[in-house]
Amino acid sequence: MLRALGCLFLILLLAGGAFLSRGYWRPLVFGRDSTAIIDASSAWQRLTPEGAQRARVAMERLRAPRGPAFQTVGPGDLAAYILQELSQTLPPSADSIEAAALGDRLLLRARVRVADLGDKGSLGPLSMLLGDRERVQLGGVLRIIRPGYAELQVKEFRIRDLALPQALIPRLIRQMSRGERPAELSPDGLPLRTPTYIGDVRVSDGKITIYKTAQPR
Repeated sequence: MLRALGCLFLILLLAGGAFLSRGYWRPLVFGRDSTAIIDASSAWQRLTPEGAQRARVAMERLRAPRGPAFQTVGPGDLAAYILQELSQTLPPSADSIEAAALGDRLLLRARVRVADLGDKGSLGPLSMLLGDRERVQLGGVLRIIRPGYAELQVKEFRIRDLALPQALIPRLIRQMSRGERPAELSPDGLPLRTPTYIGDVRVSDGKITIYKTAQPR
């Protein structure tokens, strides 16, 4: 009995130490970007029709020949604007979609059916811990591939609060993808169509800056 109590006390002591020192070991285990994503809860924005309209107006300003060279929008607004495209890249069961921007990355999260992520066996032992529906979070870099076409290059993939190994991400992206994947798409890229007059997209300080294509002189 005393030995069992001693083991229990030791486990609680180690767990408490791990929790108090998580700021040190978590970046070493999961990477600093993963830690940042975990701490980004206050930055999440829901996708709304009003946000989509704000992004649409910003895009139209770039379209004008004498319009500004760039426009800044919120991540939720941009995600709402491209919702139709997102619906082609996220699992069909995705709901409660939210977006955030952190560092140079666009973050997306939604509740999805785990079966829509593809073969459950590809998740290994993790699949035994998952329910029918779980919150999935993606974090990636927006990149314009060519006029009218972009990708979200996924660098972080989390199910519930569990970060998946980066080597597993391309496989899950392939399993999630519907339709043909163009040759220029990265192995870990989710395709997005964009207006042809968009030349670059950059994420910084919780905002997304969209640049128009340079006009020939």
